[in-house]
Amino acid sequence: MPYDEKLGGRVRKALAGRKGIAEKKMFGGVAFLLNGNVCCGVHADEMIVRLNPEETDQALAKPHTRIFDMTGRPMKGWILVKSAGVASEDALAKWVSMGVSYAASLPAKK
Repeated sequence: MPYDEKLGGRVRKALAGRKGIAEKKMFGGVAFLLNGNVCCGVHADEMIVRLNPEETDQALAKPHTRIFDMTGRPMKGWILVKSAGVASEDALAKWVSMGVSYAASLPAKK
C-alpha cells in the first residue's frame, strides 16, 4: 500500500526551515530525519512519531495512536498516529514537535 502523500506533504511543510532535516524512503513510506535520526514519517495513511521510549505509554494513552509494529516486535518509542489524530495543523505540529525534540536529543549520525 502506498503512503499518504498528502500527509507526507503536511509533515514536510511542518518541518520546513529546520536545519538538519533530510527525507528518506523507509517503512514503505517516507521518513524525516534530523541529523540522521528519524524523528517522524508516514507509513500507509498514518504518521510515524519517534519519541523518548519512556514517553511511549503516555503517548499511547492519547486518542488515535497505536504502537508501531511492522515486524511482530513492537519498538518502544515508535508510535503511529491515525489520520484523525493529525487532522488539524495544530495536532500535526504537536506530534512533529515531539519527534523533533527526541531526535534532537540523540547524537548526530554521520
